[in-house]
Amino acid sequence: MGASELTFGAWRKASYSGANSGCVEVAHAAITVIGIRDSKSPTSGTLTIPRTTWAAFLATLR
Repeated sequence: MGASELTFGAWRKASYSGANSGCVEVAHAAITVIGIRDSKSPTSGTLTIPRTTWAAFLATLR
């Protein structure tokens, strides 16, 4: 299933970004998928990754 076939929840970005538009946004789609997109150009495409990959990425950052 491609990103265009998924329904994403509310898109959000880091609170540290403030009013800055040069950020990435994330949203949950299915139980197992996270969507990532560019906040400057939200219609240019969405990267989808498994939630487990997203969780591992965040754990590495922490």
